[in-house]
Amino acid sequence: MKKNSLKFISSFGYVFLGLGFINSAYSMGLRSFVALPVEKGGSVIRFQLEQANDANTDTLITNVAYGFTGKQTLLLGVPYRLSPTGSNRQGDFSGLYRHIIWQQDKLSGTNRLGLLGGVIIPTEKERDSAVQAGFVFTHVKNRHEVDLDALYQVGMENRADSGRYDLSWQYRLFPVEYPEWGVSQEINTVLELNGRWREGNTVTQQLTMGLQWIHQKWILEGGIVKDLNTPNEQHYLISTRFHF
Repeated sequence: MKKNSLKFISSFGYVFLGLGFINSAYSMGLRSFVALPVEKGGSVIRFQLEQANDANTDTLITNVAYGFTGKQTLLLGVPYRLSPTGSNRQGDFSGLYRHIIWQQDKLSGTNRLGLLGGVIIPTEKERDSAVQAGFVFTHVKNRHEVDLDALYQVGMENRADSGRYDLSWQYRLFPVEYPEWGVSQEINTVLELNGRWREGNTVTQQLTMGLQWIHQKWILEGGIVKDLNTPNEQHYLISTRFHF
């Protein structure tokens, strides 16, 4: 066989090996939206329904991501309280810009580090705005992915400062190995440690456990959130994502 033919076959194989990471790139934590990579011109929309038994509330969170380039992404989010009915159901609008400042790709996975910066715009006159900044780090190797993000929000005027972090581990249950040809669906387990803080209060620590069913263009995921400060409190969430 000629050298050129061998070179072509080798390159062709690398392309299909790389396709395996298309689905892995769709994996991310359940409680955060900042780790998901978005290609240039690509967009993602996620609808997440969260039910909090302790507060007896149902909240729909809509997130949108748009890739300016492979390393520059706009991330938007806004919550809306479905129940109970009443006033002030629309949550504040969050806008974040993410810039990937370091990325290392290998056949077995990838590492990347991104910086976050943006604002929170209130949807009610009684609330004030905030400036937010943070980082996100992702490590992918074989069947494992770890995402770590932290975000600090500086409140303007009467708004209290707040912060959050999310440490998520996703493990691919199926397939154990990617097929030689094409891109398969995936099933991942998700385990997270989440922290939420507001000025004047202690940090709320939470444990999130869930599953992800990943296809090439859409994802279905859900989980249970246990409050570690008050173990009897728990939330349920389910979400779907669409990639364009």
